[in-house]
Amino acid sequence: MSHDAMSARRRALVLGGLAAVAAPLAAAPLERGALRKPRLAVVLGGGSARGFAHIGVVKGLEAHGIRPDLIVGCSAGSLVGAFWAAGFSGDRMEELALRVRDSEIIDVVQGHAPRGMVTGQSLQNFVNQALRGRSIESFSTPFAAVATRYPTGDLAVLRSGDAGFAVRASCSIPGVFVPAAQGGQEYLDGGLVSPVPVRTARQMGADVVVAVDVGGADPAGEQAGGLFELLQRSFEIMSQALRTNEVATADIAIRPDVGRISSTDFASRKVFIAAGFLAAQRLGPVILERLATVARRRG
Repeated sequence: MSHDAMSARRRALVLGGLAAVAAPLAAAPLERGALRKPRLAVVLGGGSARGFAHIGVVKGLEAHGIRPDLIVGCSAGSLVGAFWAAGFSGDRMEELALRVRDSEIIDVVQGHAPRGMVTGQSLQNFVNQALRGRSIESFSTPFAAVATRYPTGDLAVLRSGDAGFAVRASCSIPGVFVPAAQGGQEYLDGGLVSPVPVRTARQMGADVVVAVDVGGADPAGEQAGGLFELLQRSFEIMSQALRTNEVATADIAIRPDVGRISSTDFASRKVFIAAGFLAAQRLGPVILERLATVARRRG
């Protein structure tokens, strides 16, 4: 037999062997559970200064090796959520939160302020500088910030573009912040229509939703110190019923023990972070078990 004929025969044998191996693999159906693992969403609700607790929640979930497949945030939750989705660890966020000064993110309107006391531009700049100008679609984890379109009151789900603007829009408490404007559209705080946006997470494809609720009324008997605090606290009261209803639709709710501290007490950020960590540490095993249960059902 010639050399060429032997080479051709060898090639035929190799190709035949590959076909024999591939055929049963192609014919074998995939197990349902092997299609994809359950998609986990973590939803970070609004809560003004209590939003620092979200950083502790991130740290607690990380301690259990839990990393969400998508993140949705409202108001203060959008700020923490954007950094988390961009790849910041809980420790890195804590270091930044304890170092940043209020003056770096709060820019008071000078002179007459008919539409708000804070412009929000400093907050937008702070986010974009810290994230080095990255757009939302470049984040390592899919992310959405919710805001309220003004004056229609429709829910806005901001999933692309300027991350700093999305956070600014989501945090624009009426009367406190001047409405955030972009492309002829004005936006107010997402807490007006969806303070803990569980439904948005479902619509983005989540199978399991963990809602983090840091809102609620301030301690009884504590008086607001001025117009700024009065507006913030009033906003929390108005969104209370809506928040309760939304959290009830989540698979698991994490509620850090922050009700004893005012939602305007920005000096208590260490206490808020610690409370968030403890709450997430406690519920970490529950989340892991829920994910395993959903995966088994699919199998």
